[in-house]
Amino acid sequence: MTAPLTPPHQPSPHNDPWQKPSAGPRFHEPETRDVADLKRDARDAILVVVALTVLGVALGLLWLWLAPRVPLISSDKAVFLKDTEGEEAVGADGTFALLALGFGAVSAAAVFFFRRRGGIALVVALALGGLFGSLLAWGIGEWFGPTDDVVAHARAVGEGVTFDAPLELKARGALLAWPVAAMVVHLALTALFGPRDPEPEWPPFPYGPGPGPGPGAGAGAGQGGAG
Repeated sequence: MTAPLTPPHQPSPHNDPWQKPSAGPRFHEPETRDVADLKRDARDAILVVVALTVLGVALGLLWLWLAPRVPLISSDKAVFLKDTEGEEAVGADGTFALLALGFGAVSAAAVFFFRRRGGIALVVALALGGLFGSLLAWGIGEWFGPTDDVVAHARAVGEGVTFDAPLELKARGALLAWPVAAMVVHLALTALFGPRDPEPEWPPFPYGPGPGPGPGAGAGAGQGGAG
């Protein structure tokens, strides 16, 4: 008998106790990917909220420029509407609502163009950003518009002189026009042009028809019966 190649008192090089264990399969890659996606969604949502809030400055300036003015006139006793049948006050609310709807549609289309993946975080960000932008626009329009001290304004211009009433948003529901339009348009674009989930591939049906009789089976059976 021949001696073994490796003496029994010497450990095999493959069983080195000081050798580092080999890296096994990684089970945390999906979790790491999910955390990265959540961070990216949160970052994009914050950027959308900030951008739409700043965009409210443009909405406020446009409302201040395009909203019809309510003419007032004063006498030695009080301040009156120059045109009692005018609809300028309603026109100011309508102007704000129409501008807000346009801003909502444009902002939703822009967000969808830059982030086609969508997600609930972006929809919530569009709603919050649109609401904050509307509030900021409302404040800017009333702040930079005609003064709300009507008596002092009437005294400054004099009796019988027409001046503008303060710009007011009486229909507070118009503040929701931007966020509602943004959510509806973004959801519609996502449903029509968003990425689709891949269709599942079904395996072939395992129970197919069994193999038929061979070509000579019928002939053999006929011969046996004939014999």
